[in-house]
Amino acid sequence: MSGQSWYVAVNGQQLGPWTTDEVQKRLKAGEFDRTAHVFSQGMANWEPIASRAEFASSLGGGMQAPPPMPTAGADVIDYEIFGEELQFVEITLDQGEACIAEAGAFMYMDPGIKMETIFGDGSAKSAGKGGIMDMVLSAGKRVLTGESLFMTAFGNTAHARQRVAFASPYPGRIVPLDLKQHGGTMLCQKDAFLCAAKGVSVGIAFQKKLGAGLFGGEGFILQKLDGDGLTFVHAGGTVVERDLGPGEMMRLDTGCLVAFESTVDYDIQFVSGIKTALFGGEGIAYAAMTGPGKVWIQSLPFSRLASRIFAAAPQTGGRRQGEGSVLDHVGGLGNLLTGG
Repeated sequence: MSGQSWYVAVNGQQLGPWTTDEVQKRLKAGEFDRTAHVFSQGMANWEPIASRAEFASSLGGGMQAPPPMPTAGADVIDYEIFGEELQFVEITLDQGEACIAEAGAFMYMDPGIKMETIFGDGSAKSAGKGGIMDMVLSAGKRVLTGESLFMTAFGNTAHARQRVAFASPYPGRIVPLDLKQHGGTMLCQKDAFLCAAKGVSVGIAFQKKLGAGLFGGEGFILQKLDGDGLTFVHAGGTVVERDLGPGEMMRLDTGCLVAFESTVDYDIQFVSGIKTALFGGEGIAYAAMTGPGKVWIQSLPFSRLASRIFAAAPQTGGRRQGEGSVLDHVGGLGNLLTGG
């Protein structure tokens, strides 16, 4: 088995592939510990390195379960998604449960729901359990993603189950993600987060690679969702879920990227050929996603929709297309008569 190839996931970063001997040496050298996860050919999913017999002796403590994630403890919530093109999610809370949401996402709520503005995201650090500096840093990270320092918490103060609903900001789909099923961490576009169970941490993830940082566009600063609860992200148009195998790569427009598991490697690659880069209309770079892990893709990024609307607006010199009126095809006379 010493020649078997292993991928190692440490703090959201994928390393390898390495042989069994190489992983054992790095373990003994202290490059990572029992909190790491491993994946190899033939495995159904990532597994804690401490659960694998191949590495138990290198850990120095036998086969022990990894310590629980520090962000564990999110409220368990029930939900239902309504609608087609313009969706909203209705969350049902038991007594004492709560959820968090971005400002402007609220739609309606039962009378037993108490709405409260909180500093940060309501997770352990932003609630002050990690110290005052953790509170400031947790909330300050949100400013870098273009969000407010504050979020809104909705808690059930009644003795019966109560409902609260949140609406999508533009046509598309609401995607529910159970962080327990995705290694406790998800990365998403900075404006994709809609709402989540209270206890989920909403932070940021800077791209370490220079290409991703300089040319990533919408993907430059990503939101990082940590915890073990349900979270909901919104995407424009149609949403596609792709499950990439180890080493499998796909390329996509940076704006079309919605979310991906932390085991997926994210980088920016340049378009080959100067003519394609300058005249292709798709920019000079695209995102390269390398598995293993899942990737969610949207067909209509909001930035693309907004730019088309702005370009077509009469105030910016846009022209109405395809309305079928003779006046739409006679230039200045049509604009004069219709006020366009």
